[in-house]
Amino acid sequence: MAGGFGRGRARTPKLQGRGPLESLEREGPFKEWLGMPDLYRFTLVVEGESYSYQTEDSEVPVVAGDMVVFRYKETKAGKWIDRNSLGKAIDPNSL
Repeated sequence: MAGGFGRGRARTPKLQGRGPLESLEREGPFKEWLGMPDLYRFTLVVEGESYSYQTEDSEVPVVAGDMVVFRYKETKAGKWIDRNSLGKAIDPNSL
């Protein structure tokens, strides 16, 4: 079948977030299971909405006040930013 259409459910498109980063808090490190690297959990507040981000890095590439952009999904546990999708938004006018 061309393009893989018709096989099960269609994938939900990723949600995108963008805005000024109001605050950033880090928790951890956590060890999920033996042999797995430590994980850090960050809570980011962007335009009054709270998002969670989990990574092996102890620091993230953004600070409060930055204009950020990311992809995320909504779950029962809240809004989770996709791994490696968090970054500073680039304003083309500043180039």
